[in-house]
Amino acid sequence: AVAVAMGWLAAGRASRGLVLLVVFVALLLDNMLLTVVVPIVPTFLYATEYEGANSSAAPAPAAMAPPALEAPPFSSLFSYFDNSTVTVSGSTSSVVNGTGSSVPPQPPASSPPLPSGCPEGDEFLTRENVRVGLLFASKALVQLVVNPSVGLLTNRIGYHIPMFIGFIIMFLSTVMFAFSGTYTLLFIARALQGIGSSFSSVAGLGMLASVYTDDCERGNAMGIALGGLALGVLIGAPFGSLMYEFVGKSAPFLVLAFLALLDGALQLCILQPSKISPESTQGTPLLTLLRDPYVLVAAGALCFSNMGVAILEPTLPIWMMQTMCSPKWQLGMAFLPASISYLIGTNLFGILANKMGRWLCSLVGMAVVGLSLLCVPLARTIYGLIVPNGGLGFAIGMVDSSVMPIMGQLVDLRHTSVYGTVYAIADVAFCVGFAVGPSAGGAVVRAVGFPWLMVGIGAINIAYAPLCWLLRSPPAKDENTAILSQGCPMQTKSYTRPKVPRDFPVTDDSDVEAEHTE
Repeated sequence: AVAVAMGWLAAGRASRGLVLLVVFVALLLDNMLLTVVVPIVPTFLYATEYEGANSSAAPAPAAMAPPALEAPPFSSLFSYFDNSTVTVSGSTSSVVNGTGSSVPPQPPASSPPLPSGCPEGDEFLTRENVRVGLLFASKALVQLVVNPSVGLLTNRIGYHIPMFIGFIIMFLSTVMFAFSGTYTLLFIARALQGIGSSFSSVAGLGMLASVYTDDCERGNAMGIALGGLALGVLIGAPFGSLMYEFVGKSAPFLVLAFLALLDGALQLCILQPSKISPESTQGTPLLTLLRDPYVLVAAGALCFSNMGVAILEPTLPIWMMQTMCSPKWQLGMAFLPASISYLIGTNLFGILANKMGRWLCSLVGMAVVGLSLLCVPLARTIYGLIVPNGGLGFAIGMVDSSVMPIMGQLVDLRHTSVYGTVYAIADVAFCVGFAVGPSAGGAVVRAVGFPWLMVGIGAINIAYAPLCWLLRSPPAKDENTAILSQGCPMQTKSYTRPKVPRDFPVTDDSDVEAEHTE
């Protein structure tokens, strides 16, 4: 039995499918943790800070009232000495010419009551937009800083060890979320998640690009891996809202921590994270890739399309609380159409984009993102959010599943086929969207309102969409002058230096075998 298990383990370590499974699970858990906090944090802060402060400042109960209020309720009082007005037991009595007449009490003026189910403290909720936006953006800001270093690290020591480091940090962040009771601790847990996410996403996508060297196979593998990302987004928000409503705040995070342990065990079996396996060739420097206009256009498409859903994460639940009086479980369910359609879009266009043209899918996707965002403020109930959120998720799936393979293809065509740095740039583009979106979105909502925020970010996506046409036929390294001077819409497929496929995992003898093959 031991021999059979060892044989199965050895075969698994050489299987590209199991590598894809490891990356799929890592992206799934990362994005479940990313979105499970979306419906929890606004209502948790409202319950602990606003309602807690008001309950502590509430007046004493009626049982402690002065004894005078317990006197018999006289309706009038006759006086032989004057004709004054006397108040007895809350009623006003006027005595004129020895005759008593009762005047009913007037209730104090007050603001009109809120509809049933609507939370109080509108000003608190408006201020909370900014605080929740900064908390959500902290993960992306930290990830933005860490990503370039992780890309360089993967070029030096390989992808296995950074992948396992990401699992450890993600587990610690999840446990901290479960037991954090203040805004400060939640902020630290969210920032810690950004470090773990940087290691997992950069190492995972770079590993897939190095294992799947064929452009078509790489596109399909990226689509499946992004399906894990989509499934995490799909499950996260509804799972968090239901568990928080019916079980408690800690329950969803403890479940995620248990799943993270299973992912760590899978990585130990498949990836051998104690093994250092650097790339055989020197990767393209980060600054060189950042000066490539085609890389920047692709990264911009990722950034602006994902910025739309990043802005919705902190602002949509609070807007629903104010305008729709939505209960807690609906705050997460509002993202369900976007998550389902994103899952469909990434898996569908991971295959179709290579046939239709990835640049075309990116262009159409960004235009649909803009139109969907313009329609979000038109909703008056949660059912009115189904179509715009569904269109938003489907369009972002089109963009992500098309642009991620383009990033790997651009490196093959125009640079050295080492992928850690370029996928660090792709992850940085995600992070800019998820950092600028929530942090600026909360301030913009407070200044001009939620509808105008949607109009602004929708217009940006529509205006950026035509730039994806530049990705139609990116020139190869040695063909820049010829292709640009011809101006013909050819789809470049040639590689400057074909890379010999290597078995996975990389061993010390792989480079010698590659040289003999060449």
